[in-house]
Amino acid sequence: MTIQRFLEWLAASPVANAMNGPEWAFPVVESLHFIGFAFLIGTIAIVDLRLLGLTLRRQPSRQLQADLAPWTLAGVAIMLTTGPMMFSADAVRYYVNPSFRIKMMCLATALVYNFTVDQCVGSGAHDRVRVKLCLSFRSASGFRKPT
Repeated sequence: MTIQRFLEWLAASPVANAMNGPEWAFPVVESLHFIGFAFLIGTIAIVDLRLLGLTLRRQPSRQLQADLAPWTLAGVAIMLTTGPMMFSADAVRYYVNPSFRIKMMCLATALVYNFTVDQCVGSGAHDRVRVKLCLSFRSASGFRKPT
């Protein structure tokens, strides 16, 4: 099966029909997607700002990250559930959109970064904190909705 055939199948799937059916379906799912995005980016930003010493100075970085991990994972789960639902609504058009492809590359980069490199929080590597923050915020900024 080619990509084109898969995208056409996806666009005709029951999920796509549900997303394209009632006029409220897409905005509700999109709102949930934004809530997941807020969980994900918000929790990462809190940890990054703590690493810079700008907030929550009395709480250890590693403990803060552990406390926020369920919220971060909830954000990832919500986004990875609602994102494909929205994609299915017009799969062929989204797939060929360069902005969508850039967004997916930023998503993959940010997820890999957050769940690998970011796990070194509290290891005493203060030299890399500013670089980490810069990379984290810059990869997250790729998630902005294209205009």
